Formats: sequence, structure tokens, C-alpha cells
Amino acid sequence: MASSAKVEKRLSFSVLIAAAGQGTRCKGTAPKQYRILAGKPLLRHTIEAFLEMEELDQIRVIIDPEHAELYQEAVKGLDLPDFVAGGMERKDSIYNGLKSFSNLKNENIILIHDGARPLVQENDIRTVAEALTNHEAVSLATSVADTLKYGHTAEPVERNGLYALQTPQGFHYGTIKKAHEQAGPDGHYTDDTGLVSALGIAVKLVPGHKSNFKITTEDDWEMAEKLLQQDETRTGMGFDVHAFADEAGSNGVRLCGVSIPHDKPLMGHSDADVGLHALTDAILGSISAGDIGQHFPPSNDNYKDMDSAIFLGKAIELLAAKGGSVLNLDITLICEEPKIGSHREAMEQRIAEIAEIDPGRVSVKATTSEKLGFTGRGEGIAAQAIATVRLPRE
Repeated sequence: MASSAKVEKRLSFSVLIAAAGQGTRCKGTAPKQYRILAGKPLLRHTIEAFLEMEELDQIRVIIDPEHAELYQEAVKGLDLPDFVAGGMERKDSIYNGLKSFSNLKNENIILIHDGARPLVQENDIRTVAEALTNHEAVSLATSVADTLKYGHTAEPVERNGLYALQTPQGFHYGTIKKAHEQAGPDGHYTDDTGLVSALGIAVKLVPGHKSNFKITTEDDWEMAEKLLQQDETRTGMGFDVHAFADEAGSNGVRLCGVSIPHDKPLMGHSDADVGLHALTDAILGSISAGDIGQHFPPSNDNYKDMDSAIFLGKAIELLAAKGGSVLNLDITLICEEPKIGSHREAMEQRIAEIAEIDPGRVSVKATTSEKLGFTGRGEGIAAQAIATVRLPRE
């Protein structure tokens, strides 16, 4: 017997992205939609928000033809059809975009989105599309929370029931196309819901997120940078060993940037600071920048007897060049002697000074190997370190 279960129709939609504006209220020589925001052009962020959705059927982007070269560079590598040329006004541009979907039927769903809203969330896009199964026109909206005044009037505007409309706004294709075709030439419409409302069609408002704001001013740009440039935490490990010299010396040993009295110095091409060497490798490891030997090869006599603070400082510079910062440095010195306890605070202070961080982010510990191995026999000192850093997410 054949199953009588109802097969649900897959939700799908087409998208029209409006990006033909000049973007003159933001700084920069290029229109804002082509400026680099958190590592990629603003417009690319917006487009990718839709391309990653499995419900997407078709997508078109409306641009100013004079920006064609900027556009091609911004979308390089993306699977997109040819752009749609914008018109004199936003309404003209959207209508050009609607006509480019020659294969859509009246009942098909189309979403119209501002190219300058790169922070739109998938769930909000999906909410608009799903609402169109029961409504002809839908818009994302957020309730107005701020006190509003009109000009310099004394009394505030009543905000109950006021909403700020966002995009995407969604429509049945036949509805929005008809609204554009019947709109009077003198009408001033700031978005597509205004055209649909002029036909007497109610627009369903569904809740959006305040993060889905339109980037218009430089303040908006800075806020978007902070929201998109999310940080990630990384760790790196370092380990180093240096042996004591066979003959006694008068300079003691250098550990974590501090000179400590001892009858034998450590042997090494530089000042043999095993602690700072381990820390340097830990930081280099956290940013995938090789090891200390690659940056300061022992075969290079320029580094002979060099203060290892220079090595650690270089690693910190490389971290900073990637936009990163140190969260915590943790080092353990392994030796029978010299005794570390009385020097621990000075070591933490010196490391913090080199790394330009608060001493509270540095931990120096010491342990023995219980008379086992080369450290247990007093032949040298080992150090292991872990660096925890914050980096902008790529």
C-alpha cells in the first residue's frame, strides 16, 4: 500500500542584495561596501552569509557598474552570476534586480537585503523565509528602546509600538514585482515594505537582532569591526636545556632575565638563559612561527653572548604584528641547584617587563627531578614553558 504521508516541500528562496550605493558617509577612498572589514570586503561578508545556507536557490547582487572592478575583486572565488546594474534610485535598482530573476514564479520567495548589513544571522534569514509561507510580505524588525524626540520639541515621541525595520525583507515574487510596477514616480520609498504597503498588503514583522545593523557611519564601522574580529585563544609550548660549564666562573647563571649566584655558569651560544629560551619557543609556537633557532641561529656570531631578553622581545613583536597579546606565561625550571625560590618574584617582574604585561600574568615555578637524570646529577638546568595568547580569529 502506498504511503499517504504528506511530503513537506523544501523551503527555498532567492536573494537580491542591494549594493549600488556610494557609501560616502564612511571614510575611505572606495565605497564602504568594498572596504576591508575584519579581513575581507564588507560586501563579501554579506554575500557569504547567504551562500552558506542550504535553502538558497539563486542570488543576485546589484552594483554601480562603475564599481565593476572593485566588485570582481571583492567576490573573487565565489560562485556568483553576473552582477545587476543599479539605477538612479534605490527603487530603480531593486526593480532591475527583480527583473533579472526571469525564471521565478509569482509564489516563489525572494529576500531583499542591504549589502551594508554584514552581520545578519542565518536564523533570522530563515525566520523571514518561513514566515512567508503564511504572509505575502515580511520584514525583520527590532523594537525601539531609546527615548525618541522629533527635532527640538520638548516632548519625547511615544515609543510603544515603534519598530526599526531591518533586512532581509521577504516577499512573494509576484507581490513585490507588482508593487514596483505600480509605484508612482513621485513616491519616496526608503525600503520595499513601503511599496507593498501602498498596495494595501500588510507587512508581517518578525523579531531580528540588533547586531544586524546597517553600516552607515564610521561609528558603525568600528562597531562591526569589534563584532566580526572575534578573538581566539591559543597556546604554545617550549622546552630547553643547558648544561653547566666544566670550569667554575664568577658570573653565576642567567635565569629568566635575572643573574643568580652560582659556582658554574650555563653553557650556550647566547647568555644560555634556559628560561627565556623556553618562553621564546612557547610564544613562537602559539603563532606557528617556528622556533628560536630559526630566528636566532647559533651559527650566527652576531648572537654570541647576547641577552636572551632580545629573543623573547622579538617573539613578542611577532605576536603583536599578528594583532595578538599575551594572556599568561607559565614556566617551570627543573634543577637541583641553584635554589630558585628567593629569586622567583624578580624573575616574574623581569619577564613581565620584557613582554610588556602585568606581572600577574607571569608564573615562575621550580622543581627538582628527585636526583634522577642529568638535572638530578647537577649537570644542567631544564625549563618548560606554556604561553597562552589571544589572537584575532582568521
